[in-house]
Amino acid sequence: MSGFAGFTGFGPDENENARAIVGEMLALIVHRGPDLAGEYVGDGAALGYRRLFSDGPVLARTPGASRNVPVPGAAGSGRGSGLNPDRLEDEGQPVIGETAGQPVIDETAGQPVFNEDGTLVLVMDGEIYNYESLKEDLAAKGHVFRAGTDAETVLHAYEEHGEKLTALLRGVFAFAIYDIPKRRLFCARDFFGVKPFYYCRYAKEGQSGPGFMFASEIKAFFAHPDFKKELNETALESYLSFQYSVHDETFFKGVYKLPPGHTLVLENGEAVLTRYFDPRYDPVEMTLESAVTAIDNAVSDSVGLQSRYSAAKSGSFLSGGVDSGFLAAASGAEKTFTVGFGYDKYDETAYAKELSGKLGAEHFSRVITAEEYWGSLPDVMYHMDEPLADPACVALYFASKLAKKHVDVALSGEASDEFFGGYNIYKEPLDLRVLTALPRPVRRFLGKIAALLPARIRGRNFFIRGGMDVEERFIGNARIFGKKERDAILRSPGKAPAPEEVTRPYYDGFGGYDDITKMQALDVRLFMVGDILLNADRMTMAHSLGTRLPLMDREVFKVASRLPTKYRVNRTDTKYAFRRAAAGHIPPEVAWRKKLGFPVPTRVWLKEDRYFEKVRASFKSETAERYFHTERLVELLDAHKSGKADNGRKIWTVYVFLVWYERMFGGTYTG
Repeated sequence: MSGFAGFTGFGPDENENARAIVGEMLALIVHRGPDLAGEYVGDGAALGYRRLFSDGPVLARTPGASRNVPVPGAAGSGRGSGLNPDRLEDEGQPVIGETAGQPVIDETAGQPVFNEDGTLVLVMDGEIYNYESLKEDLAAKGHVFRAGTDAETVLHAYEEHGEKLTALLRGVFAFAIYDIPKRRLFCARDFFGVKPFYYCRYAKEGQSGPGFMFASEIKAFFAHPDFKKELNETALESYLSFQYSVHDETFFKGVYKLPPGHTLVLENGEAVLTRYFDPRYDPVEMTLESAVTAIDNAVSDSVGLQSRYSAAKSGSFLSGGVDSGFLAAASGAEKTFTVGFGYDKYDETAYAKELSGKLGAEHFSRVITAEEYWGSLPDVMYHMDEPLADPACVALYFASKLAKKHVDVALSGEASDEFFGGYNIYKEPLDLRVLTALPRPVRRFLGKIAALLPARIRGRNFFIRGGMDVEERFIGNARIFGKKERDAILRSPGKAPAPEEVTRPYYDGFGGYDDITKMQALDVRLFMVGDILLNADRMTMAHSLGTRLPLMDREVFKVASRLPTKYRVNRTDTKYAFRRAAAGHIPPEVAWRKKLGFPVPTRVWLKEDRYFEKVRASFKSETAERYFHTERLVELLDAHKSGKADNGRKIWTVYVFLVWYERMFGGTYTG
């Protein structure tokens, strides 16, 4: 678990300045790796790395020795492995050994990593769970390993297989490899987007071509003197519909996400992106028994593989539901963690404690107060980099803080809903079947008639939604403002496409899928990446907590992708086959408990005077005036408080953006 930052586009006389800049970039993401730092600077590139220990002692040094240990054979004028051993002494880590008064480095810790002759250098965030078998194959082909880590294995795999190495990897990763003689940068992000990777081009006065910078988090770019921090209003507009940043270009102009399953090559000033993995559903006929067995085997194998990866102290998040329960049981977790809010319908801590006891684990929980929740929001949004209006992210922030007190790594159940069909909205195509079975012109006519009826008429929404194609009614698991609604509140609308235009290219690639599978496939590509995985990475890393997501495994997805739709979703159950598999590990009442998500009482709080006034002040601020018709925002808030409408999600989405903006850009409202 770690973070990296780097940039290209400077001359040999600028090495010292570049070294200072990359150090400042790393300082802004120190939470991703507070235990160790490394760098390579030279030959037109600066690569920096921060490490979070989760494997026990990994560095040895002679007390008082230099921090900067040259890598044998490193080409050019660069300096490699700018390690920070003093951090280890502060933490009471042992010194392992020394040779002739010089520091001895166990390179299981150190990055950047170099190949044998120092012509390639790598920085990587993530874990490759099959690296040992890959290492054996590469060693048999003549590759020489100094440490034999997963990062070094990736580098040698690139030497051997070039850009095709990604097909060999099983794990989560984001990495950059710099070919020093060729001045060529090769970058990759894992199959589903578990690990983040951001990049941008920058212009520098007196420089013939644009520079290129990359990092695990956007905030690292703030330290680069040539980075211009500007709001991308197109991202704001789409965010109001999706509740997260849905485009490849982020909320910062010119800053892009490397999409999941993609590589990027920077050579001769040109950046080329290539997709190497596309998560496709390909259902096959099978019995329910064989489906359940396949799921059980795949999940258990992934849990076992990841559990063997390190000797770190580990535990598991536990909500009291099927996903986290399955993983906690399969992993034999000794410690479990959950948070709640003290409201009956917004608190699963009792469920989690009961389940933890049945699993024989030591349970830790805490209640988050309203004051803590609201007070943490600016810091949460800072760590998020981009606004995320999913209220559960704050809950995970506190759960991670709790877990970090007891363990180094926590297991979490992300991906089960998208992969196996867990969201209740996925049942909608089955509920609407009586209408969608009608000829399209007929059901569309019925939908238009229903839209003319008063909102209080029972069944009106059923006919409206039944008159739509799935491509029209479903843009993802979250849908906040429609295009007309967001146009009405924005001062300068029209910069972003309609939500349906954003999703159309994805739907166009889903030919042959039934409606349920289309919805799942869309969420795998958009909602899971932009919301669920962003949340999981940032909230755990905010507290320097390693996390493992055993369900985010390509072999687990392979099983999920082959399940018949009926084993994923039926009229009464979601994740049907998955729940059957989980029932072999946890009590049946837990395996079949209805999905609640992570309930957060934001709707309740927004009706309380204290938080109503807090949001109202934000909605009337100069920042709000800059981007919104504030009187319309206040109307949404007033209608919610009076009970005339449930505008909780809409209000929260706007408020989160305003909090994020003030934290990132500064402004007049600091409530």
